Amino acid sequence: MDFNPMDILKPINISASALDETQSLTSAELGKLWATYTGNSMSSQILDYFLHHCEDEDIKTLLENGIALSKDFMQRIEGFFNKEDYPVPVGFTEDDVNLGAPRLYEDEFYVHYLKYAAKAGLSIYGVAIPLVMREDIREFFIYCNQATTIFLGQINNVLMEKKFIPKPPSIPTPESTDYIQKQNYLKGFIGDVRPLHALEIIHLYDNIENNITSKALLLGFHQVVKDDKIKALFKRGLEMTDKAVKQYMEKLQIENLLTPSYLDHLVTTSSYSPFSDKIMLFHKVDMFSMKIRSFGNSLAVNGRRDISLLYGRTLINVGLFVDDGANILIDKGWMESPPKAFDRT
Repeated sequence: MDFNPMDILKPINISASALDETQSLTSAELGKLWATYTGNSMSSQILDYFLHHCEDEDIKTLLENGIALSKDFMQRIEGFFNKEDYPVPVGFTEDDVNLGAPRLYEDEFYVHYLKYAAKAGLSIYGVAIPLVMREDIREFFIYCNQATTIFLGQINNVLMEKKFIPKPPSIPTPESTDYIQKQNYLKGFIGDVRPLHALEIIHLYDNIENNITSKALLLGFHQVVKDDKIKALFKRGLEMTDKAVKQYMEKLQIENLLTPSYLDHLVTTSSYSPFSDKIMLFHKVDMFSMKIRSFGNSLAVNGRRDISLLYGRTLINVGLFVDDGANILIDKGWMESPPKAFDRT
């Protein structure tokens, strides 16, 4: 089937001055380019290590594709920044990874991680597209979005082909359209509690999928991190993520719906760190921040009060984790500043 939006959308003629690529970058463009560069500099280093310890040929190809995309995005952003005489972010380098360290994760984990990271990337690119005004920057983020979407398709195909993950739960096909008749549709604690609807199910499933990957990644990080303060933070993150996963799973299991399984068994027993404490701490602060957006999306389509309360409590815990992690990054001089407004004081 051919999907071409331009078969439907009529072209609009805009003057060349409105599309002028010499216009200064706006805060939206600078901020999103900066976040994209920093995130991909982190991913490229971690994926390089994964590739160094990978045996499965299909998974190897996925890792190579992920690295190629990250480096391509970074190179294009460097071109934008150099053209604007804007300093390129430091991000993360080869100094943050020891490729000679023993294997920390099994091959299967890499596929789950790639999906976890690609979804985070999509959330940045998707938000950027309607905010940026310069056409060249908008086209860049559309390109990032399309490339990552195709890459996610490859990841899902490998996950399903190798039976690494179950399909999202199936529900009955409705016989007709229906309207909500009673206020108790919103109940969730006691009495006449309705079954979960499709949007609630898939967001619970998605949050389980994200958090079991996050927990396994954290388990490995907790094993190898050197700094005691960061280690204690990672332990807190492990406990809180495990609790959240169990609560989300329970909501689906009550209605006999299938859930993804834990990935903890894909973490080896190595205690020799392949990553710097800096990149591990930044990674978890960054990805926990992404969880906030994911929970917000889940709340937006939820219709049961018990699930709203569950997401609300998790949001508070995740927010506190991110705040404490950011404070450690600042104390150690590891937090690079995003572009900021002029200080008029």
